[in-house]
Amino acid sequence: MASASCVKKRWLPLEANPHVMNQFIWSLGVSEKELGCYDVYGLDEELLEMVPKPVLAVLFLYPLTSQSEQERIQQDAVTKDQIKGVYYMRQTVGNACGTVGLLHAIGNITSEINLLENSYLDKFYKSTANLDPMERAVYLENDGEMEVAHTVAAAAGDTNASDDVNTHFICFSCVDGQLYELDGRRAGPISHGASSPSSLLQDAAKVIQGMIAKNPNSVEFNLIAVSKRAGGA
Repeated sequence: MASASCVKKRWLPLEANPHVMNQFIWSLGVSEKELGCYDVYGLDEELLEMVPKPVLAVLFLYPLTSQSEQERIQQDAVTKDQIKGVYYMRQTVGNACGTVGLLHAIGNITSEINLLENSYLDKFYKSTANLDPMERAVYLENDGEMEVAHTVAAAAGDTNASDDVNTHFICFSCVDGQLYELDGRRAGPISHGASSPSSLLQDAAKVIQGMIAKNPNSVEFNLIAVSKRAGGA
């Protein structure tokens, strides 16, 4: 399995910005009428209720610390790299976590949305459907079209893009009644117990609260919901 030390290629990081992410996924084959990314302004129930529903995935940006890295190493020792029904891929490109997070989010809801036929994402998921997590990572690493699209999206943010960052995106998805944490730097998907499409946001929020509690002095957190849009099929 690849570890952070195996990372060779590096991209500029994708900004935690719904507008940037929307333009990115819409350019790759997600219908603007079907799916959108939205800010989650807090974890209180009232703020969670403001998020457009239904929420199909949650992206979480958090700071990497010595504690979080130690926990990752310990959990990876007992984590399965594949779970039936879960679309999961490793990350071998530095700073590609935003793109990998979006690929995880969309990859686990392809049965609920209609990707534009013959679009980049339509072809990507069909080409990688039968690959293992590391083979998917290598496929992405060698994909020049995605690298260009990611670079354009990274440059579209409000902040000056730099490859020197110490934050990381992960995705939370509900698959077959279970809440999964999908992180390309991990050995595999992490199950956080029972969930449902209607409770995904609240269930993910509980896990995220625990992660934030471990870094009470940090402000480098950001939460984005990937939701079905009212105009969707």
